[in-house]
Amino acid sequence: MDKIADLLGKLPTSLLGSAIHIGLIIVLTAVGLRFVRMLAKRLTQIIASRTDDTESQKRAETLSAVIRHILTVALMLVAIVMVLGELKIEIGPLLATAGVVGLAIGFGAQSLVKDVINGFFILLEDEIRVGDVVEIAGKSGLVEKVNLRLTILRDLNGRVHFIPNGQINTVTNSTKNFSRHVFDLSIAYRENVDEVIELIKQVDESMRNDPDFREDILQPAEILGLEQLANSAQVVKGFIPTRPGQQWRVGREFNRRIKKIFDENNIEIPFPHLTLYMGQDKDGTAPPLFVEQKQKES
Repeated sequence: MDKIADLLGKLPTSLLGSAIHIGLIIVLTAVGLRFVRMLAKRLTQIIASRTDDTESQKRAETLSAVIRHILTVALMLVAIVMVLGELKIEIGPLLATAGVVGLAIGFGAQSLVKDVINGFFILLEDEIRVGDVVEIAGKSGLVEKVNLRLTILRDLNGRVHFIPNGQINTVTNSTKNFSRHVFDLSIAYRENVDEVIELIKQVDESMRNDPDFREDILQPAEILGLEQLANSAQVVKGFIPTRPGQQWRVGREFNRRIKKIFDENNIEIPFPHLTLYMGQDKDGTAPPLFVEQKQKES
């Protein structure tokens, strides 16, 4: 110990002060890094505590990791600059060189930076999660993976789409919190709309009482009424609130039961009507239209 004390006593005061300052910088940096880890962990707990959904917890972990890395890099850069200053190393030329290099890298990797920034906000705002059915960048499908750089979709045909997050300007999510099966039922003009609405309610009630579908239907169907008087049909519009992603399954069964109950009650689902106009000559006569009726042979 005496030798160490003698050795320290022989060191220049400025060098000893610099060593103390550098040690203090290292200690403070270590404390700062520990605080950053605690902050990131706490952020993960806060976000994850709001829901038990596994994908939401993954999103929270991804966000906290990004924040932790950013703060860690920032702290390390500040510490390095301070240490270089204590060692009397001119950091001006180094910063200028780093700026030029960073500018060159920025021009070359600006697309990647855009992907990462956009991906960060997509995760932060919970726009997309694994398992969602979305439409982005002109492609639609099931989300298989989403990270800071890209989002991976698989469509109904089994094709996989790799979409950089920087290309995502608009997200259409079909399975966010809840979904809806929207129906437009066309019926003939001879049919009573009120009667048809009652039949729709019967189908809706039968599905909500069916063990195979009642868990997927959140509320009774909302029948909006007579939506349109089309060329050859009356159109009744409504929707069924469902669990996320179950609107297609519920819709297919709903259509099957509607067809069945319409057949049982002689409700006509009309074919398109076509009016033939044979034209008229200038003298007021019209060309003949020959109609021939043949009896089907037994």
